[in-house]
Amino acid sequence: MPKEYINPNSLFPSLPHGFSQVVIASGRKMAFISGQTAWDVRKNIVGGDSVLAQARQAFRNLEKAMKAAGGTLKDVVALRIYVVNYQAESGAAVGTALREFFSPENPPASTWIGVSALGSSRISDRDRSDSGVGVSDAP
Repeated sequence: MPKEYINPNSLFPSLPHGFSQVVIASGRKMAFISGQTAWDVRKNIVGGDSVLAQARQAFRNLEKAMKAAGGTLKDVVALRIYVVNYQAESGAAVGTALREFFSPENPPASTWIGVSALGSSRISDRDRSDSGVGVSDAP
């Protein structure tokens, strides 16, 4: 699926934080994947209280879902990331995980949302995303 990444000088530089300001995608196939968390296949939380470890597990789960849909993380167009009790340290951890899993030159667009809780009191991070062959959260 062809994509165009735009990071205009009129907006703050987002690449160091692991995301693009705008991604334009064209294509026909879209998959809608539920929000991914730090759960393993047995619903155990991976990463304990570490936001970085939980974000990494959520991205690994997202990667597995993308593969099942016939895509890869390169197909992801946008992410909506929910972080419990968001703090500056949480943002740094999420940014680190984003840079580990996505292209530093062309990362997906991203919105980070601080929330008071997710599905389990032990989950601190959840990813939802939009993609061409990959992931999407229906509006």
